[in-house]
Amino acid sequence: MTRIHKIVIATFFIISFSLNAQGQSKSDEKQVHQLIQNMFDGLFSGFESAKIPEFMTEDFILLEDGMIWDNQIIKNYLDSQKAKPNIPTRVNRFEFIQTKISGDRAWVAYKNWATVTSNGQVIREAHWLESGTAIKTADGWKLEMLHSTPVEIEKL
Repeated sequence: MTRIHKIVIATFFIISFSLNAQGQSKSDEKQVHQLIQNMFDGLFSGFESAKIPEFMTEDFILLEDGMIWDNQIIKNYLDSQKAKPNIPTRVNRFEFIQTKISGDRAWVAYKNWATVTSNGQVIREAHWLESGTAIKTADGWKLEMLHSTPVEIEKL
């Protein structure tokens, strides 16, 4: 095998490895984004506290507007909301600003909007600037921490 052939083959393997790594990173990025969407839809729209272990690590914390929430506090909140009559509907929307994947760890920054309706009428609109960390487990990506800062919605 000539030197040129060896260089071509080596270049091919390097490019293939690089493309595969980029593809995996994009796949992981999409999974982390979907984790955020599914967590908010399942927990803060659906109030399904049994799904907490599906989305969050056992030591998860949420830093929410000066308060610290762990899984038990979140469970208590979700269960109390689900017990109320006439639960409003919450629709979540996200704009992902940046996501970084490094092996089995990820961090993500995004804008989060929620529209809450009851009987077809908007009763609340909220907007947050949020960041979080996640870890890839045998069961997939799980959130370790979220930090949430409310953003004032301008009056129209």
